[in-house]
Amino acid sequence: MQLKRIRNIAIVAALLVLVASVSYKLGETHNEGGSTGQLDLSLMYRVKNRLESLYLDKNQIDDKKMVYGAIEGLVQSLDDPYTVFLPPEENKRSNEDLDGQFGGVGISLGYKDEQLAVMSPVVKTPADRAGVRAGDLILKIIDKKKNIDRDTNGISLSEAVTLIRGEVGSEVTLKMYREGKQEPFDVTLVRDNIVVPSVELEWKESKGKKVAWVKMYKFTDRLGEEWDSVVEEIKKEDTKSNYGGIVLDLRNNPGGYLQTSVQIASEFLKEGVVVKQQSSNGKVETYNVDTRRGALVNDKMVVLINGGSASAAEILAGALKENNRAKLVGEKSFGKGTVQQPEDFPDGSGLHITIAKWLLPSGKNIHKEGVIPDVEVKWEEPKEDNLKADNQVDKAIEVLLSE
Repeated sequence: MQLKRIRNIAIVAALLVLVASVSYKLGETHNEGGSTGQLDLSLMYRVKNRLESLYLDKNQIDDKKMVYGAIEGLVQSLDDPYTVFLPPEENKRSNEDLDGQFGGVGISLGYKDEQLAVMSPVVKTPADRAGVRAGDLILKIIDKKKNIDRDTNGISLSEAVTLIRGEVGSEVTLKMYREGKQEPFDVTLVRDNIVVPSVELEWKESKGKKVAWVKMYKFTDRLGEEWDSVVEEIKKEDTKSNYGGIVLDLRNNPGGYLQTSVQIASEFLKEGVVVKQQSSNGKVETYNVDTRRGALVNDKMVVLINGGSASAAEILAGALKENNRAKLVGEKSFGKGTVQQPEDFPDGSGLHITIAKWLLPSGKNIHKEGVIPDVEVKWEEPKEDNLKADNQVDKAIEVLLSE
């Protein structure tokens, strides 16, 4: 079955299900500009009046839900799946995700060829344990207990999140398609409380050298404090003769906060551009290395990426590559290169607006293109006698120690 034969969907998104994993521009506000013209809302009010007059079940008429629905439709008319209006419940879930803790099954979602797809499974979650992979397409969401059997064709952002989420301990089944398989297949997941670690450090031994394998899961609020402890532990080892360097693993990292990715890049770069941001008026804002950091600028390093590396993770990988600081090993990244600004409203709802696009230091926009590794290594399933084997990590260490 060819990928393009599965179906086309009119939306594209980066979210954790669980929740949205979009990359935000923080610390700035924009004044509300004037409209280019007046909206003629007379037809909308005429429809509302007809509903109130003729609709059978008038108990279902809820003015607030109608307002939210109208706003959602207004935003969706832009045909930009990253620009979304979130009613209070959905907005709460989105904010929980960026805090790094939420309920769900552990899947970061995006869209691939306009089809709902797994951007990355979150480590040590139901999806990860079930073998869900980055790039898997989600064709249908099934929840027997709730009597849900929903095809994802035309599904809205908020509806997908709502359907896949549910009570901890309950089950949701996803009908999926994986490239290379002949037919779709079902994966049943038991919902759980999801706590996403920001970063973890593990030491690897190879050829008499000690290598720091730094697995960065997501650019969350908590990454700063967790990162400092990782740096401290590496600094205890990096002056020793058997220290081999760092493998920074950004595989299946769906992104997060832009500013955090700039801070992490600044630990490895002495100077230079990390990322540029081009707004709709053509103005380009440049984010340079934060010279107050730079704790690891002299450590040898290699960066691991794959199709689940997205957004802020691609910015970091691209900056390190283009500044000739590190080789990239693995597979082409996801390709999410637009910037969303979040805004919360007093009623708890929120609006995420695409306000700019990211450019790598060279000026290249990664949107839908991704970052290309220097050394391409396809993922190989570990054999049953060694389930912890990771051929991509092995290759990254090989490249690191050969430098």
